[in-house]
Amino acid sequence: MYLIFKRLIDVLASLVILLFLFPFLILVVFLIKIDSKGPIFYLQSRVGKNGHLFKVYKFRTMTNKQRDPNAKQTFWDDPDITRIGGLLRRFKIDELPQIWNVFVGDMSLVGPRPALPSLYEKYGDLANKRCCVRPGMTGWAQVNGRNSISWNEKLNLDVEYVKNLSLILDIKILFLTVYKVF
Repeated sequence: MYLIFKRLIDVLASLVILLFLFPFLILVVFLIKIDSKGPIFYLQSRVGKNGHLFKVYKFRTMTNKQRDPNAKQTFWDDPDITRIGGLLRRFKIDELPQIWNVFVGDMSLVGPRPALPSLYEKYGDLANKRCCVRPGMTGWAQVNGRNSISWNEKLNLDVEYVKNLSLILDIKILFLTVYKVF
């Protein structure tokens, strides 16, 4: 029953957020276009609820030049990060287009972060356990270590979230997210 209520909250909240942030999002689009050539959005395949693949939206924060296909992670000092991109990443503004993913039902405001298909395949059963709910813009692993913990620790925190899913936990995660971002 909570999952139905959670989805209703996601739809209403994402619609309000999209309407409220629309002028700001247009400003970000303009800044990205004047800062560097290339598309406005960066789309990447991710694994959603029950293993469903979907495209996650982010504002593009890097130059449009070809990158090393073996690069797994981008660091703060990467020369390919644009001037505006660095600012967008610092305050997690690059993640705001995912509100659209929430609105259309690919994601939730709170849940395990959507995994890359390669990570989903690598962690098998543990990854499957976290994928019985919609992935979130923020989650229990993000407020409990984010990039300072291993993938295995993140997956265990995600499974813990799924087991303890509740409105109180979602509210706690949202407040902790706002606190940690600012």
